[in-house]
Amino acid sequence: MNWLIDLFTQESVAQTVLIYAITIAFGIWMGRVKLFGVSFGVTWVLFIGILLSYIGVTVNKEIEHFLRDFGLILFVYSIGLQVGPGFFASLKQKAAINNVLAASVVLLGIGITISLHFVTGNHIAILAGVMSGAVTNTPGLGAAQAAFKDLHIVGTDNSTITLAYAVAYPFGVFGIIFSLIILRKLLGINIEKEKERHRKLDVLRSGKPVSIHLNLENHQLFGQPLRRIFELLHEPIVVSRMLHHGEVITPTPDIILAEGDVLLVLTSKTQVDKVKIVIGSPTNINLKNAPDSNLISRQIIVTRQEVTHKRLGDLDEMHQHDFTLTRLNRAGIEMVTNGNIYLQLGDMVKVVGTEEGVERVTKALGNSLKRLDVPDLAPIFIGIALGVVLGSIPFQIANMPVAVKIGMAGGPLIVALLLSRYGSYMYLNNYTTNSANLMIRELGIALFLAGVGLGSGHNLSSAFSDGSGWNWIWMGICITMIPLLIVGVIANKFFKKTYFEICGLLAGASTDPPALAFALKMANSDIPSATYATVYPLTMILRIIGAQLLVLLFS
Repeated sequence: MNWLIDLFTQESVAQTVLIYAITIAFGIWMGRVKLFGVSFGVTWVLFIGILLSYIGVTVNKEIEHFLRDFGLILFVYSIGLQVGPGFFASLKQKAAINNVLAASVVLLGIGITISLHFVTGNHIAILAGVMSGAVTNTPGLGAAQAAFKDLHIVGTDNSTITLAYAVAYPFGVFGIIFSLIILRKLLGINIEKEKERHRKLDVLRSGKPVSIHLNLENHQLFGQPLRRIFELLHEPIVVSRMLHHGEVITPTPDIILAEGDVLLVLTSKTQVDKVKIVIGSPTNINLKNAPDSNLISRQIIVTRQEVTHKRLGDLDEMHQHDFTLTRLNRAGIEMVTNGNIYLQLGDMVKVVGTEEGVERVTKALGNSLKRLDVPDLAPIFIGIALGVVLGSIPFQIANMPVAVKIGMAGGPLIVALLLSRYGSYMYLNNYTTNSANLMIRELGIALFLAGVGLGSGHNLSSAFSDGSGWNWIWMGICITMIPLLIVGVIANKFFKKTYFEICGLLAGASTDPPALAFALKMANSDIPSATYATVYPLTMILRIIGAQLLVLLFS
């Protein structure tokens, strides 16, 4: 039996793997248990890690640091790939407001930290550690420690800063999640009604395509080619079917319009009224159900890399007369197709046309799910490598003795966002199936939380021996919850943000993956991820710079 005891107690690769496996497994099982009707999900991995560390379980520190940081990289990178298309779509509408609100959370937290410094007399470096733990921002802790070390401050040391961070961290996780729960009560949120509300708002805000049958009543269009309608509108539309001289067809841009034509138009919700003015009034005729029509519709998935590096309008295979590409769905974002779109692997395209025409499109785009079942790992790891390089670049700011970095979380996230949108231009296919993305995401967050827990639990007893730990806890709770509650109410009451948007925004403002995981579970969709990804890059940078400035300016 000695070998079994040694396996659990002697530091080695096998022992580290074993401890991590036990921590994650029991954490996931505990995450299924509801407390007061609320499940904390994968966050339990952190608490199991803290418990094991507290009772004396240790692992190899180098392996622990690697697994923690690599897990965080996997989590944020998979989030970036998943929400990238939606992130860039949101930049056109609400990114400025979201980032102002998120920055307000950061600034309020820094203001409270400064106030606690003067009220309690605690060293600002220790409070910077408390603040970093309270908002679960490990890069901020590293930034504060680097600034502290460079200033050669006497009277305290880096281990105390780490201890303050470790004590505040678990309560920071609880505080962020508990703030979301309190906001739900304060705002009177019904989860099911909120899902329906968000669905309706998403249609209005995102320009989601709608279809409408219209009579051609504009006399100035009689005898004109169909492309004339496209020229009169600023946003792209698609005419998927057309009743022309008694026959239902898929029209080409050169077909000549005539009195009595009926057009089935796909356009954004915001452009419907203008389309009616240009073409004519709605009709009860339904071209989709016309009994004498030989047109069919089909959803086709893009699986051929050859069609992903050119504009849709430049693909010869798409210049046919017996089909029309109508809608494109990318990562949950639906849009009207147009010639300037670059297709991406995994895009779902709806096609209307004759059976022969639809078959030609199917062959051109691929529609072979087997090709997507096995992700191409090389571009994914190239993206991770680029993200690590970006996160490691030191940025020198005037009058700052220490260069700042966006870290192992910010760099990979930014690169993933960019590659999810522009990777096809560089022949980098970062597509992963939803199931593969979810597996990477869950594995990453589990490794990260296990590493943080196993690395901090042993400090708890010494932190509470002199009473400092209790002070760090209540100060951390103030830093965590007050800004979130204030900004959450303002976002809902004054900016009409939905509850799920607010959850993602506040999780991103706190740079807190467990809170995002909690919000995703509650929403049962990727709605919180969109606002999380929108504000995360800016707030990560502000958290890092803010922690450094606290030490540099108030020490």
